[in-house]
This record gives sequence, structure tokens and C-alpha cells, in this order.
Amino acid sequence: MMKSKSLIACLAALACSILSLPAFGEEAKPEELNLYIWAEYIEPNIITQFEKEYHCKVIISLYESNEEMLGKLQAGGASQYDIVVPSDFIMNSLIKLKLLKELDHALIPNLANVKENFADQPFDKGNKYSVPYQWGTVGIVYNKDKFKGPVTSWKSLLEPDEGIKCMFFDSEREMIGGSLRYLGYSVNTLNKKELMKAADLMIAGKKKAGFVGFEGNVGGLNKVMAGAVDIAVAYNGDVLRAMGEHPNVGFCIPKEGTAVWLDSLCIPRDAPNAKLAMKFMNYILDAKVGAQLSNFNQYATPNKASLPFIKPEDLANPAIYPDAATEKRLEYVQEVTNGGAIYGELWKIVKTR
Repeated sequence: MMKSKSLIACLAALACSILSLPAFGEEAKPEELNLYIWAEYIEPNIITQFEKEYHCKVIISLYESNEEMLGKLQAGGASQYDIVVPSDFIMNSLIKLKLLKELDHALIPNLANVKENFADQPFDKGNKYSVPYQWGTVGIVYNKDKFKGPVTSWKSLLEPDEGIKCMFFDSEREMIGGSLRYLGYSVNTLNKKELMKAADLMIAGKKKAGFVGFEGNVGGLNKVMAGAVDIAVAYNGDVLRAMGEHPNVGFCIPKEGTAVWLDSLCIPRDAPNAKLAMKFMNYILDAKVGAQLSNFNQYATPNKASLPFIKPEDLANPAIYPDAATEKRLEYVQEVTNGGAIYGELWKIVKTR
């Protein structure tokens, strides 16, 4: 009797497994990786290669700011996406709000390839929630035909000459940070007088006849390339890629200093496919794949194993890998907790006045 019951159980299990198989002639549906990322921020062939190697489908959704991404995760996106790509200053908020999943480092052995100064960041000690992706700077993009010489200062954007059409960056910490650096202050100041001076400077700039508006991510760059704007703010890699096809486009890291950033790969708390997400992280941290990414983006790699495969002209370009003197004028945008809400309030004032 016991043997009969065992046989019946085995047959039932076999029937269930057969029913779960795809019908004859059909292929099993591939796993899906939902990637929530900035526009134009990954080499398309990397996606194709990963899909082929891991027999999966990568679905890409785009956002234009860290604040937009954070809001989407809070509104239920933490269970919709497998990978997000936040900047350093938003990481503390993501962790404190419990929107991220802890990583299993056993599934990400290539984490050992990360340069020491990019690993174990203050916002994520031990890389518990993140792995470094790319780093770069915020700078000024401009139409060289509209200026007598190279642009070198935030002054050209914030106090433009008559007839110059300018656009502000729709990213509160980075745009306010540029104004603060121009005035000689830290991008992370909590001094209300300093912050109000920066706000007044931007409000005055808005009232100039040549002010066009606010755009995030590559919006300002696209308008400079189209001739609709003469000067705007952009990320260095975006501009450097554009300069090959638009010789009239220039870029500078302002002499007063600017924000330097580190973007990371993270997994939302309730990601549908966290294991595949960690395979993706490990894939990006491969030496040659990491170089393929940076050679496309023209952003600097945090991957020491990738450096031998980076294009020599990019390694020698100070707009990508700044020299020591420039590095001294760069600041990471930090999350400010005590009184940090003042930045959000200040940004509302700047945009509405």
C-alpha cells in the first residue's frame, strides 16, 4: 500500500511538471530584466550581448532626474524594476526609505575589480546595496560660434552677455551647486545667506531676455546642438559624444569648480528578478564590458580592470579624467539631513519667480 501511494505521488508530480512545460514547438519564455536608467546611458550592444549570454530579455525604461526615479520607486516602482541607476547624493534617501535590496556579493565576484576610491563609499559602506557604474562631472555646454573665446566660468551662464540664449539645468542640487561654486561656496552648504545669494543670482538670470527655461539630463545639450540655445548645463560624457558630430559645440569644467558624481547600480527592494539583476551587475563589472561601456559613454570608469581597455585618447582627455588641479575644484554632492529640505524649498522659489 505504501509503495502504491509513493508511485501515485510520483506520477502526479510528473504530470504537473509535464503540464508546466511549453507546448510542442514552443520556446520557453525568456526571463525579463527591467532596467530603469537614464537616457543614452548604456551601449546598446552590451544589452544585446547580455540577453544572448543569459537567454533573457532586457526591458528598458527611462527617467530624467534622480528625483523622478525616487518618486517612481515610492509609488510602487520598487516591485516593477530589477535595476536602477541612482547618483551618490540620492543613495541615503533610497536606503533610509528601505527601497533597495541587499546584494549577495557571492553572485557579484567582479566587484573586486572596482577601484578602491570608488568602493565602500560613505553612502553605502561595504557596498551593501550598490555597485559603482560610471562617474563624471557637471559642466557647461555651449555653441562656440556665439562666444569670442572658450567659455571657462559659470559667469557665462549665470550672468550672460546680451543676446545670449541660456538654459538652466533642471536638477536642483547640481544647478544650485553651480551657482554656489561661482559665488565661492560649497555645493553642500547649509548657510541660508549663501543659499539665498545663489537663488537670487539664478532668479536674476531668469529675468534676462535670453533665458529660455529649464531642461534636465540631455535636454539643454540637444537644444545647443539644434541652435535653439547658446549655453546650458550638461554631463561631460553626453557632450563629448556629441562633439564628434557637432564641431561648434564646446564643453568646460568651470574654473570655479563643479559637482562630481558617482552613479551606481542598485536593485529595488521587491525586484521581480533580483538574481538576474546581480548577474547583470557582475556582467557590467567585467573588465572588457566595463571598458566597452565607458568607451561608448565617454564617462570615466570606476573599474580598475577596465583601464587597460579604455581608448588612449579618452584616458588622456581631462574632460573625462580630470587632472590633479581640476580634481581639487570638484565636490561630491552630499545628502544634507539637518536642514536639507531648504534645497527643495529654494528650488521652488527659483523656478516660480
